[in-house]
Amino acid sequence: MSIPSFGVGTFRLTGQAAIDSVRNALDVGYRAVDTAQIYGNEAEVGQAIAASGVKRSELFVTTKIWTENYAKGKLVASLRDSLQKLRTDYVDLTLIHWPAPGNGVALAEYMEALAEAKALGLTRQIGVSNFNIELTRQAIAAVGKGEIATNQIELSPYLQSHKLTAFLKEQGIAVTSYMTLAYGKVLKDPVLAKIADKHQATVAQVTLAWALQLGYAVIPSSTKRENLASNLLARNMTLDAGDMAQIAALERNGREVSPEGLAPAWD
Repeated sequence: MSIPSFGVGTFRLTGQAAIDSVRNALDVGYRAVDTAQIYGNEAEVGQAIAASGVKRSELFVTTKIWTENYAKGKLVASLRDSLQKLRTDYVDLTLIHWPAPGNGVALAEYMEALAEAKALGLTRQIGVSNFNIELTRQAIAAVGKGEIATNQIELSPYLQSHKLTAFLKEQGIAVTSYMTLAYGKVLKDPVLAKIADKHQATVAQVTLAWALQLGYAVIPSSTKRENLASNLLARNMTLDAGDMAQIAALERNGREVSPEGLAPAWD
């Protein structure tokens, strides 16, 4: 995988909460941080990284371009602005945040602008987020096979997206899972609780371990230092075939995020 398998997410974190979360994450061992222009916290993420003392070369920073910046004349400038906020000369990965069909900018235009940002050295890798199979095909056609590092998509035990993840694997595109805990809904699941009890683990650890074993990258977030540290332990867990089968059976197409005007027709 060309991207780290475990990172810290910053969705919905602003101000001091964002600074503290990233600072604590880096302190307990995270080395990948995921943010986005629309989160409104790039400056706070940059502040926390700068204060951490961790070398930039040891970090993997991801941001996402927001829809209003998709036009060819805007995308690169908006990324330069993001870099300024993040206090860095480059990010490791830049994603198109949502396909936003019908927003007036053609997919080929924004993908080519994203490729230009990479050519300029503003980002090491490029990718997409919330793209279905057809739009991912179009993105590959626009920038070339092997150029798209990841598709960051909502995935959880309740939303497993088998068709899309199989397609991405076939194309050599890494899957990054967000909302892996389904806004915390999985934490109350009796099946997962039983598996967690068997492994003397938390439900969050079991859920993250499930995603990791399927080959996905995960980016859970938390404002609590103890949860950040606990989630990281999922990397050391091994679920057996029975555990994985029980989790596979939890699929219910339980999508949490699908904003009108931004989301595609899901597979």
